[in-house]
Amino acid sequence: MVCPAWLSFILYNPLRKLLTDREGVLAESGVTEGSVVLEVGAGNGFFTEVLARVAGKVYAVELQDAMVDQLARRIAGYSDRVEILLGDIAELGYPEGFADVAFLYYSFHEIDRKAEGAANIARAVRPGGILAIYEPTIEVTKKAMERTRGIFEGLGFRTEARRDGLFTRFLRMRKERDGS
Repeated sequence: MVCPAWLSFILYNPLRKLLTDREGVLAESGVTEGSVVLEVGAGNGFFTEVLARVAGKVYAVELQDAMVDQLARRIAGYSDRVEILLGDIAELGYPEGFADVAFLYYSFHEIDRKAEGAANIARAVRPGGILAIYEPTIEVTKKAMERTRGIFEGLGFRTEARRDGLFTRFLRMRKERDGS
């Protein structure tokens, strides 16, 4: 279930900002200065604002109008570096191989049509590019995370790193250069 916009205060609050090393998460995800990033499930911009400072360009995908309104206000100073895409990742169309990194933080489990969403994400990532997925352990089991990994392996990604922490499961994958 997608987090409703009226509950978005839990996504962006002082305690979460204090407890989350956002720059560290982006570094672990392979986001570097100049990276073109596809952020899936941008929500109200908790990571988008940091991505805008670090990456060269951010394409922030969000499904809910109300979240997009909050996101737009949060990144107003970075409008030249962030393009907000309103819609379902399973339905959006964009150029093939434009992203260096696809960044999904607590969002893949909320995609209804996972196969189509994953295919669009895979199509967006350039050969040699990175896919970083973070999921909440309270909602995503190890088995579910393995299914997610399997979906993306079938789309030409190989696993570089994975971790199961107390609150978060993490998976970093790289798109094979030959697309196999």
